[in-house]
Amino acid sequence: MTPETDPARPRENAPLTLPPELLEAVQRIAGTEHLLIAMDFDGTISPLVDHAGDARPLPRSAAAFAELSALPRTTTALISGRALASLRAVASPPDETLLIGSHGAEAWLGPGSAPLTLDPEQLEILADVRSILESIVELAPGTLLEEKPAGVVLHTRLAEDDVAEDAVSAARTALQDREGVYLKNGKRVLETSVVHASKGEGVDFLRQATGATAVVFAGDDTTDEDALGRLGPDDVGIKVGLDFTQAQFRVEAPVHVAELLETLLRERRRAVESPS
Repeated sequence: MTPETDPARPRENAPLTLPPELLEAVQRIAGTEHLLIAMDFDGTISPLVDHAGDARPLPRSAAAFAELSALPRTTTALISGRALASLRAVASPPDETLLIGSHGAEAWLGPGSAPLTLDPEQLEILADVRSILESIVELAPGTLLEEKPAGVVLHTRLAEDDVAEDAVSAARTALQDREGVYLKNGKRVLETSVVHASKGEGVDFLRQATGATAVVFAGDDTTDEDALGRLGPDDVGIKVGLDFTQAQFRVEAPVHVAELLETLLRERRRAVESPS
């Protein structure tokens, strides 16, 4: 059975209905003075895939997100664990969209944004981390490494469960007490970084930089909980998937995020184009 014929997997063009309480929240927040729509990418706008380079946004999500980017008093942003270069390559974001990459370590607010730079000590620590993880990957079939400007990611999605568990355990044992190294668990990944950052800090940074009066954020991974935890009573947080969350609302899959963005577009357009 293919994903396209699996009855348990919602099709992108299938009729969907968001929970009534989420619809009410979208209608409320759409009227705010300056709306920040900050979205995770993988597992949220794009379905999860085995190979990171194959990820692409669902067409409905990409179209609604682009139209939201063009509305007055509305800012769109992507907040991702990906490095900025990888995020741009797979997401093809609108020119107006702000970008936070590497779990908050990288930021792009438009032309002239300064790139992330590491000091000599951080570069030395990063080289040691890379060496340790390379030795683990050599012994763990199906695991691989991804380079980022401030870290290295251990991917285990293609490994057998026991191999993945052993690889992550070995990496944690080797690195968890190393000064200047920061670890984050994700879905079949272990993130390492020599810069302390989080998606929560990314949300706070974007809120301040844009002057947003309310924020919509959606994400699927454990690292997105940092961002969801920074939201206030006037914001709307959405968990994608069935994992534990502190978000107010939940949808099942990226296809539901497409419906969320289309609904938000309709309500926000109505709000900003209505006569004062």
